[in-house]
Amino acid sequence: MAKKKKEDKPKDKREAFENAVNDLKKGNYVLRLFVTGTTAKSMRAISNIKKICEEHLKGRYELEVIDLYQYPKLAKGEQIIAVPTLVKKLPSPIRKLVGEFSDRGKVLFGLDIKKKQ
Repeated sequence: MAKKKKEDKPKDKREAFENAVNDLKKGNYVLRLFVTGTTAKSMRAISNIKKICEEHLKGRYELEVIDLYQYPKLAKGEQIIAVPTLVKKLPSPIRKLVGEFSDRGKVLFGLDIKKKQ
């Protein structure tokens, strides 16, 4: 999984914007997966998304898993009303997918990786 190191965090908003533009140019995906603890549903969602990303986006994605039990305020900021929810931040447009992500075709379509057939 492609993850940025802590020292790679932007120092200010301008640098964060520039990093986002560079990620967009490279075709990188920035994903946030919101779950609630280590429930079976949460664990299936994490496993399914990791498998899909490794198969279709290897080396071109950043996946951040956020436990809303630990960070409940993030749900309001991201307007999360159901979990598990996957938020595709980049590339645009921002998309939100809800569920366990077991239907690969729907996930790939929702992430704009594969066109609907």
